[in-house]
Amino acid sequence: MLDLKIVKQIEDFVSKKPRSMQDIAFMLKKNWRTADRYIDYIKNNFGTISTETFREGTRGALKIAYWASISDRKYSVFQENLREQIELFKNKEDFSAFDIYQHIPDANKKANIEIVKDEKSTNIEELFDLILTAKKQLLIFSGNLSFINFENEKMSVLKILDDLIKKNVSIKILCRVDIAGMENIENILSLNFKYGKESVEIRHIEQPLRAIIIDDKLFRMKEIKEPTGKKYELGKKTFIFYTVKDKEWVEWLSRIFWNLFSKSMDSKKRMEQIRKIISK
Repeated sequence: MLDLKIVKQIEDFVSKKPRSMQDIAFMLKKNWRTADRYIDYIKNNFGTISTETFREGTRGALKIAYWASISDRKYSVFQENLREQIELFKNKEDFSAFDIYQHIPDANKKANIEIVKDEKSTNIEELFDLILTAKKQLLIFSGNLSFINFENEKMSVLKILDDLIKKNVSIKILCRVDIAGMENIENILSLNFKYGKESVEIRHIEQPLRAIIIDDKLFRMKEIKEPTGKKYELGKKTFIFYTVKDKEWVEWLSRIFWNLFSKSMDSKKRMEQIRKIISK
């Protein structure tokens, strides 16, 4: 774990203007490999710094670190309006993932509609395949983490997360930490105990998104349409899955995640209070 004094030192340095790895190494009096490792740690654990590599794959490649605060970045009117809604609303019924999807270029997105009795009956293999592509990080917007119970005869979400942690993939989760979801939360956090490292971090917040961001490369959103029985409306439970591979929108959603993450409560403190209630 990186010393928090060093984290703040680097954050202060990068927040003033974008810096190269050589600049950061010189400031820290370290070599550039150490600086690069520090930057990746801050990026993956705090979300305050992002990076961009120019001329990637060449001998003259240049990696730049820059401040990632969403308030310091110019976004479109649509994106700002959507961000305000996501940060304001608490329930999944209050926000439609399609409102994000509609603004993304057709070449960078796809959607699947499934009409089934429950989510376990959807094409969960597609979810498994996407999560398995993670090489560095998963950022998860959830409700009660019910998706970790999805499984088939070959695989389960919990087993996939276990395998990713063995490969040093960092997992950050925003969800409700309450009595109803305690078992799901404890099952995931048990992986930290199993491997003796804090690979999974869960924080409490009520927010409307159900989405997973994978390695700053793509995200998958879920939307559920409940049957209403009204004429001209859907008569069966409908699940819509949106997959987006658009650099600008992935960065935008990642910054929203980190902004919410920084304002939310650590799950351990909240769970301590819940256990006290349960034990009475």
